[in-house]
Amino acid sequence: MNAKRLRSLAAAAVLAAMTLTSPAMAKTKIVWWDFLSGGDGVRMKALIQQFNAENPDIEIDGTTLEWGTPFYTKVQTSAAVGQGPDVMTYHLSRLPLGVSTGTLRPFSDAEMAAAGLSQSDYFPSDWAAAHVGGKLYAVPLDIHSIILYYNKDLLQKAGLLGADGLPKGLDGISHFNDALKALSGAGAQYGVSFATADGATIWRIFYTMLNQQGGTFLSDDKIMPGDSLAKAATATAAMANWVAQGWAPKQAEYPASIALFTSGKAAMHINGVWEVPTMVDLAKSHKLGFAWGAVQIPVLFDHAATWADSHSFAIPDRRGNPVPADKVAAVMKVISWVEQHSLLWANAGHIPAFRPVTDSEAFRKLEPNATYATLAKTAVFDPSSKIAGVASPVYDAANNFVLPAVNGQMAAGDAVKQMRDELQADLQ
Repeated sequence: MNAKRLRSLAAAAVLAAMTLTSPAMAKTKIVWWDFLSGGDGVRMKALIQQFNAENPDIEIDGTTLEWGTPFYTKVQTSAAVGQGPDVMTYHLSRLPLGVSTGTLRPFSDAEMAAAGLSQSDYFPSDWAAAHVGGKLYAVPLDIHSIILYYNKDLLQKAGLLGADGLPKGLDGISHFNDALKALSGAGAQYGVSFATADGATIWRIFYTMLNQQGGTFLSDDKIMPGDSLAKAATATAAMANWVAQGWAPKQAEYPASIALFTSGKAAMHINGVWEVPTMVDLAKSHKLGFAWGAVQIPVLFDHAATWADSHSFAIPDRRGNPVPADKVAAVMKVISWVEQHSLLWANAGHIPAFRPVTDSEAFRKLEPNATYATLAKTAVFDPSSKIAGVASPVYDAANNFVLPAVNGQMAAGDAVKQMRDELQADLQ
């Protein structure tokens, strides 16, 4: 982060502090809700603790709730009766539903400016996903996506590792398939493992390959319009072929898919960046048994594209009890501070959304994040719709139709047609 940028942010923080404190240094308490568990939760709690220690004028009172549907349901019901937090974590993919139910309030240009934050601080894909109807409803914290983990020892044995330690020969679906075949016979049981029994994982890979073909999942209230249905079938069939050929496991639960990779039984693994700490910890404790790396999903079709989402910060629209102006000012100071300190958050595998951190020398030294951070420029977020996003009807449909097709229980073409028809009905 350059010195000029740091001075600007520091000045904004000082200004915010001056507006928040009385001569007696009254403390503003901020009620915070998040859904962060595991490594994410540990890191966020550390950030909250550090913020509270460094900012005597503000105290974050944090509560962690259950991830997914329970969290979003509680937020919606609380806001509807004028209750709930002053600030909360939110998936960008869930914004359209939150806006449609009146759960969220937008951020004004003045609020962002007072915190020293602006559009230029964020990746275009992240910034666009934070908007609904032209209004900013969330401030992105990260970009998290699926990536390709790989066993360097097995790839080198198969002639698929470059001198730079990165995979080679994986671009193009035919080349990728050849690599899976070679790896499956070069000391590994499977060329690649992924959670073939988990609809969320299936959706993320499916959506990646659909977008790599230039396909559209939702446009003008039409599910997979035009030739996108055929491209969806191609994406589904590609995954089904990996399983049918024995290059990927059938009906593998999420933990089992990771274990196949960490035990050396799978040469590669497709999963979210959030499993980077798992690999780091195993390697440090000498329990991994091989050198590993992680890269952006290869270009299997026409161009680079990778499913992505973002943890972000949002303010609820509490009916009859809006978050008061002084609390909003304090919230903006909190958000700005966390963004500036998001290198710690990156240790959970995420790519910081705040570009002064992502562009910093410290982040460029953080591996493997710095290697796969290229995906931020070609990230594709879930369709902007109330039926899409984390724990949504779209994820349910992927579980009900695409997942069985991947495991050989129905034809790819039939699966995507049934998926289209079910989701099209949900839009009516």
